[in-house]
Amino acid sequence: METTSRPDPDQLLAQVQREEGQRSRGRLKIFFGASPGVGKTFSMLAAASALKREGVDVVAGYVEPHDRPETRGQMEGLPALPVRTVTYRDRVINEFDLDAALQRRATLTLVDELAHTNAAGSRHAKRWQDVEEMLAAGLDVWSTLNVQHLESLNDVVARITGVRVRETLPDHVFEQAAEVEVIDLPPEELLARLTAGRVYLPEQAHKATQSFFRKGNLIALRELALRAMAERVDSDVRDWRGLHSGNPVWPVRERVLVALGPDEEGEALVRTGKRLATRLHAPWEVLYVETPRLQRLPEAHREKLLRCLSLAESLGARTTTLPGHEIGNTLLAHARSGNVTRLVLGRHRSRNRWPWQRSLLDTLAAEAPDIELFVASGTGTTEKKPEVSSLSRGLEFLEITPRQHRRYVWAALITLFITLLAWPLSTLIAPVNLVMLYLAGTVVVSLRLGTGPSALSALLSVALFDFFYVKPYFTFAVADTEYVFTFMVMLGVGLVLSRLAGQVRAQARIAVQRERRAQELYALSQELAIGMEVNYIGEVAVRHLSSLFDAEAVLLLPTLDDRIQWPDGKPLPTSLKHADKGVAQWVYDHEQAAGLGTQTLPGTDAHYLPLKASLRTRGVLAIRPRDKRLILAPEQHRLLETFASQIAIALERVHFADIAQSTELRMREESLRNSLLAAISHDVRTPLAGIIGASSSLLTQQHSAQATQELLSSIHDEAIAMNAMASNLLDMARLQSGPVQLKREWQPVDEIIGSALAALERRLTQHPVHLHIASGLPLIQIDSVLMERVLVNLLENAVKYTAPGTAIHISADAMPEHLRLVVEDEGPGLPAPGALLFGKFVRGEKESPTTGVGLGLALCHAIVEAHGGKISADERGARGGARFTILLPRGEPPAAPEEP
Repeated sequence: METTSRPDPDQLLAQVQREEGQRSRGRLKIFFGASPGVGKTFSMLAAASALKREGVDVVAGYVEPHDRPETRGQMEGLPALPVRTVTYRDRVINEFDLDAALQRRATLTLVDELAHTNAAGSRHAKRWQDVEEMLAAGLDVWSTLNVQHLESLNDVVARITGVRVRETLPDHVFEQAAEVEVIDLPPEELLARLTAGRVYLPEQAHKATQSFFRKGNLIALRELALRAMAERVDSDVRDWRGLHSGNPVWPVRERVLVALGPDEEGEALVRTGKRLATRLHAPWEVLYVETPRLQRLPEAHREKLLRCLSLAESLGARTTTLPGHEIGNTLLAHARSGNVTRLVLGRHRSRNRWPWQRSLLDTLAAEAPDIELFVASGTGTTEKKPEVSSLSRGLEFLEITPRQHRRYVWAALITLFITLLAWPLSTLIAPVNLVMLYLAGTVVVSLRLGTGPSALSALLSVALFDFFYVKPYFTFAVADTEYVFTFMVMLGVGLVLSRLAGQVRAQARIAVQRERRAQELYALSQELAIGMEVNYIGEVAVRHLSSLFDAEAVLLLPTLDDRIQWPDGKPLPTSLKHADKGVAQWVYDHEQAAGLGTQTLPGTDAHYLPLKASLRTRGVLAIRPRDKRLILAPEQHRLLETFASQIAIALERVHFADIAQSTELRMREESLRNSLLAAISHDVRTPLAGIIGASSSLLTQQHSAQATQELLSSIHDEAIAMNAMASNLLDMARLQSGPVQLKREWQPVDEIIGSALAALERRLTQHPVHLHIASGLPLIQIDSVLMERVLVNLLENAVKYTAPGTAIHISADAMPEHLRLVVEDEGPGLPAPGALLFGKFVRGEKESPTTGVGLGLALCHAIVEAHGGKISADERGARGGARFTILLPRGEPPAAPEEP
């Protein structure tokens, strides 16, 4: 049990070599899913768009939209590399252009469908090889992958779905990826998407649901995907632990561990540990190591053990049950991992120990000199135990029960068959060599039938070998005393094999149980992690609890006045329908378990657990098993508590998510309300004051014709300014209220620019406008009224924040996929970096006598995005001033009609 604080040097060297090789390589991130349609490409594009908005140079190398509107919508605004076209068998195939990506050298390149097979004539046969070349060139890549494309799972997927996937990639590509993100979708939601035509066309979707997309297939593929991800995470954990080996136990704080066994006075031992922990002000734990022999204890012993563990929990201890073959080794390993400083034991007396074997106490004293051992004396009374005959002990060792008779019969038959097989060989080889046949038979029996049958086979082998092949024949007498040694070796090897076989079978059984528990817990945590509704969490919890514990279960949740009730006021179809809400209310109020297997209301047929989260109890879990041992056994009860803890955390997360969302909405509403009131109170009253003053002057005083004209012009200008404010407010409200129905028409961009200049002719008299419009611009499909409003707002913005006499520049040119409009001024430039220029009710920091409510640029942003375009702002550079750039998708204009 020796520990070391030094990391493994081989792993350190391997890690240094990996880091050295990765310094010059790009990073690969894989969006991993169980099947097509779960949203891998959509999630990749959404994450890439978020990085693009943060200023990262992102380019779409090759993205397959699969004619899905949501995917196409995510691609808008992302620059894309031109595809490489390949003609194959009279068909034109679009492929990823590797050379263009290497030349472009974007910070991040999106390459969809990592397992794709390239068309004939490409540089590499597989797309993952293209990605490898990009990574070697130091370029970061994001890609997508389904679990059925992993080479190691190809046969498994074929057996499950009946479809052989031809496009695969080596597992090392998946394993060496810098990051893997699982895109998970329940089978029910995927089938709903498929039926709605959001994955394939309706005709293809119907066929898919009858073959590959059957619900059972999707469930199995989902499990494979989660398993693959779990194995990857497990590998990462092992690598980390190899580089951060544990240090020896540091007794910086007292910790008490009580080792509970079947032979001690368990309750007295627990109370002793409690007194010691209280005296030391130390945390304490009660541990029970369940060996294969202890698993065969009578039901009464197990009930007594459960009572001891319940007592320990009621006294504040943390209880743990661990499977293990050797009590001493398992106990020491757990003590060291928990930095235990004091170990409390009972007076352990083992009847099955060989004379030369050390006792448990001697083993612990020798192996753990740094841990203080306390041997409790018990209650001082001994319980009279019934006498057990030698025959009964032998039968207990052989595990003979009525249900296991058949295995012993088979063991005897196999040994008899070995005897018959050795008969023709007895004249050819020495009798001693026949021993190998009997040992081989014992090995077969031990591996297939278990400990007891193997021991019986060893005994029968010695007896039959002596009776048939040792002189004098057909008698158990032995003429040559050397055979006595042979018999002893045969019997010893057979018994050792039987014992080893029992250990292996027990460990295999325990491993299977632990794996199933881990799978259920992992599956539960995964499903709870994506749940954002209480009803969904309840359905997931009930399904997993019913599956693992063979029980009926239900979540009972509190109302606003802390009264326990069914979710939505009624039980779920699959939940426990007869849970006692009175018991559940008591459990919720007192935050203690009650019902079956507890000291409170033990007569009820269900077990009630409080769902305790970090801040408060979130509800009550009621579960009624068909076999109470499935939840009352120590390891099962610990698993049930873990499930309850996960469910409580998920409920609390949903609760705080709802609070955060409602709080954020209220804050936004309040901020918008305050901004609108502040803007209207100042910027609307200013033009009204001008109108009132000018109109009052006209009504009360006589003015010359020129003065009258000036006053009327002032009234007109202020009225136009107020009308523009009202129009901006109404248009913004219309754009924010829901999807806008644009009246798109194919228009020349120069006409839109001319209309905007005509609308602002009076206000542009002091600002010369320079037009730079390229010739031969294509028509563009836009809502001309709204797009004119965009240009008007940008021009008004330039007039507001620039001095009279400064010029305004308007340019338009064509790009490969967009038409670009640029409006520049020669004013003071943009506000400080980080200002929300396109936010509602946001105004520039520069002083300006011109009024406005701060909706102009926000309205421009909303209109341009409704057209599928982008708008941005930056400084003009050394020349000074601001530049606003609009990118509108070009599209394919209709063909011009032929002249008659």
